[in-house]
Amino acid sequence: MQHPGFIKKAGPFSVAEIVATSGAVPVGDHDLSIEIEDIRPLSDAQQGHIAFLDNPKYLDQFACTAAAACFSAPKYSDRGPKGTLILESPEPYRCFATALSLFYPDAGHPTQVVGLDFQDGISVHPSAVLEDNVRVEPGAIIGPEVHIGQGTTIAAGAVIGYRVYIGRDCFIGANANITYSLIGDGVIIHSGASLGQDGFGFAMGRQGHLKVPQIGRVIIQNDVEIGANTTIDRGALNDTIIGEGTKIDNLAQIGHNVIIGRHCIIVAQVGISGSTELADFVVVGGKVGIAGHLHLGTGVQIAAGSMVNSSISPGQRWAGYPAKPLKQFARELVILNRLTAQKAAKTDKDG
Repeated sequence: MQHPGFIKKAGPFSVAEIVATSGAVPVGDHDLSIEIEDIRPLSDAQQGHIAFLDNPKYLDQFACTAAAACFSAPKYSDRGPKGTLILESPEPYRCFATALSLFYPDAGHPTQVVGLDFQDGISVHPSAVLEDNVRVEPGAIIGPEVHIGQGTTIAAGAVIGYRVYIGRDCFIGANANITYSLIGDGVIIHSGASLGQDGFGFAMGRQGHLKVPQIGRVIIQNDVEIGANTTIDRGALNDTIIGEGTKIDNLAQIGHNVIIGRHCIIVAQVGISGSTELADFVVVGGKVGIAGHLHLGTGVQIAAGSMVNSSISPGQRWAGYPAKPLKQFARELVILNRLTAQKAAKTDKDG
């Protein structure tokens, strides 16, 4: 069964309406009556879609996008495809945010679980579907149109939001909060974890910081385990995805649009910034920070306490702040210790 989605979309809107709302300026002579049905990433956009370019890392995608229209800074406008109407702005990300608010007017506001019937300390919306042998403990809240698979336990105080899908034989811990999420079978989510809240998206500017609606989802594949008080933001346009068999420790933060592959290990207090991708079998030590829009290849290992600010090829082991290949980090540490010892010995001799 195809999921009906979480957020209602408005439109379509003409390019002229989008231009009037966003303040962007069309490049060349084009028909502004063309209707736009939705907003998509550069790589996924087709005719009837509008996209945006803000980060030069995506210039290759910009050059071959099939979008009907695209927001772009003036310095990149001539690098777009001929069939795409370029809408210039010095703040294309801000234009994108205003267009998102036009198409998804409710997405920028926190959702609430409504229409609940409380009885015996348990609240299950009448439209929710619970398969056989589902256990819902006192104080838990099951929202409208939720689907929960056979053998799953929802512990006390957990909140399962509108249209969330949870598979079979899962465990959702006490006071966990799950919205905008599709969860596979055999998943364990420990106490206090939060899934599906807004990604941290703001178009910064002199006139203030404009909230960017987040319209993606969180996808949790089978046999994933998520630690206590870990947070996983829903995607901005694309989904945030946690691959099969991956294990995430307590107090981790997974940003919007992050993709984590299969059978990865993410230790406590790791922070992964938006749109970064981890391939399969990646291991990330405790208190590691990973910057956004990076790619860590299959089997990469990151030592605890490191700060990763560049992409890493498969199979490599990195450490340090900023992180670098482990052998290089070790050599530099030996040299630094040697220089420090020599300096100390000289000071003692001169003293």
